[in-house]
Amino acid sequence: MTKRLTFMFVPDSTGIARQVSLPAWLVWGALAFVFIIVFTTVFLTAEFFSGQVNEAELARLQQENQDLARKYEQMRWDLAEANSRYQELVQKEIAIRTMFDLPEINLEERQLGVGGPSLPIPENVSTTEKVAYATGAEVDRLLTLSRYELDKFTEVEQKLNNLQDRLRHTPSIKPTTGWLSRGFGKKYDPFTGYRQMHRGIDIANHTGTPIVATADGVVKSARRRGQLGKTVVIDHGYGFVTRYGHLSKYNVKVGQHVKRGDVIAFMGSTG
Repeated sequence: MTKRLTFMFVPDSTGIARQVSLPAWLVWGALAFVFIIVFTTVFLTAEFFSGQVNEAELARLQQENQDLARKYEQMRWDLAEANSRYQELVQKEIAIRTMFDLPEINLEERQLGVGGPSLPIPENVSTTEKVAYATGAEVDRLLTLSRYELDKFTEVEQKLNNLQDRLRHTPSIKPTTGWLSRGFGKKYDPFTGYRQMHRGIDIANHTGTPIVATADGVVKSARRRGQLGKTVVIDHGYGFVTRYGHLSKYNVKVGQHVKRGDVIAFMGSTG
C-alpha cells in the first residue's frame, strides 16, 4: 500500500477544516524540485554578479596597465633628455677648462666606473619589475654623474673666481688722461746728456687732473719720495705694485682698499 501524507488546513474559527491526502513520493518530489529551482537560481545569480565584478576589475587593471605604460614612456623620454642635458654640461665644462687653461679630466675619472656592466636583474621577476630595475639603474647612474659634475663645476667656479680676483688686481687701465710725454725704457736725459733707464711712463696734463688706481689693491704709502715728489704706492697683490708720482694732492690714506678706477690723487709737478 502506498504511503500517503495528509495535510489539514484550518482557516479561522468560522471556517470548515479541510484535509488533503497526497502520496508521500509526490510531496517529497515536489519539495526536491523546489529546492533545485531555488539553488540553481541562487547559483546563477551569484555567478552573474561575480562575472560582472571580474570584468570591472579586469577593466580597471587594464586601465592601470595603460597608465603605467604611458608613465614609463614619459620617464624614458625624461631620462633621455636628462642624459642629453648632462652631456651638454660636460661639453661646456670641457670648453671652459680649455678656455681658461684649467686641467682636463680624463674619461675614466669622469665616468667613475659607472659606465661598466650594471648589476644583473633577477630572473624570477616580471617584465614590469625588470623595466623598473633598468630604469632605477639609469636614474642612479645619472644622479652619480650629476653629483660628480656639480663638484667639478664648483671647482671650476672657484678657479674662475680666483682668476677674476687676479684680473681685478692686475693693472690694466691708464691712470689718467693726457698725452704720453715719456715712455718706459732707456731715454735721453736732458739734464745729464746720457741715456738712462726710465722705469715708468710720464703722462702730461693740467694740474689737478684726477689720477685713478689701475687695479684693485691696498694703499701702502702716500708721502714724498725724492725726485718723484708726492707719491702714492699701491700693492695690488700677485706681485703687482704701482707708483704714482709728481702729485699735487692725495685722495687716499695708507691702508685704504681701492678699486680699479677710484680717484687716488691729483696731477701736479712735485719732485
